[in-house]
Amino acid sequence: MNGPYQPGTPCWIDLMVPDQQAALDFYCDLFGWQGEIGPAEQGGYSVCTLKGRPVAGIMKAMNPDGTVPDPLPPTAWTTYLSTDSVDAAVKSVTDAGGTVVMGPMDVMDLGRMAVIADPAGAVVGLWQPGTFDGAAIVNEHGALIWNELTTPDLPGASAFYSAILPVTTAPSQIPGAEDYVEFRVGGRAVGGMMDLSKLPPGVPPSWQPYFHVDGVDDIQAAVVRAGGTVLAPAFDMAAGRMAVLADPQGGAFSVITGTSPDQPA
Repeated sequence: MNGPYQPGTPCWIDLMVPDQQAALDFYCDLFGWQGEIGPAEQGGYSVCTLKGRPVAGIMKAMNPDGTVPDPLPPTAWTTYLSTDSVDAAVKSVTDAGGTVVMGPMDVMDLGRMAVIADPAGAVVGLWQPGTFDGAAIVNEHGALIWNELTTPDLPGASAFYSAILPVTTAPSQIPGAEDYVEFRVGGRAVGGMMDLSKLPPGVPPSWQPYFHVDGVDDIQAAVVRAGGTVLAPAFDMAAGRMAVLADPQGGAFSVITGTSPDQPA
């Protein structure tokens, strides 16, 4: 991936965990990443790389003053959507029925960010690139390939995201996936949306990353060996073969071997 992502496109993901080193060990072993705890002046934030290019971030759960939160927040991956103006997007969030979790802030010269929640409570980040555009490798083994929102209100989510970013939504064109909704930027599918009623009770509205892998079953077995959890065992579906997994600290993610490299779901 060279150059900035078009506004509205998922561009980066990061994970907040109680035990940062354990998470680094897990994902580096699983996907072949390289990563280490970052410098203290950057809060220890780890930029994980694949083939020397950034693919994801991992950070320790902590308060702004460096203390440990009590209670600890749930371990979760955050998806970041690219925008050409974080401030403008945030201004439209409350009018569209969402909430601002963390207001706009500069991240050195890398970019400007904010964290928001949509009307159903799904948390998502906004990223305005400076010197850092986001994930530099996608759609390869161990790299991000898709981002998916689960929500109890598909029409409401469509209206919200279209109000704050230049995205549209439309039913998937993949045969057998007609109930699936795609987020589109410039006519191209960049993410997806699923009705929460199709998932087990208790699953909250959320954004989840999908990683492309060469062998879903092998990755699933590796997750189990490393102390992780299988949330949905490997299965075949319209876009390929996938599984829903969780790392040993509870961070949920999906892996997929897609039938098309350009449109995995």
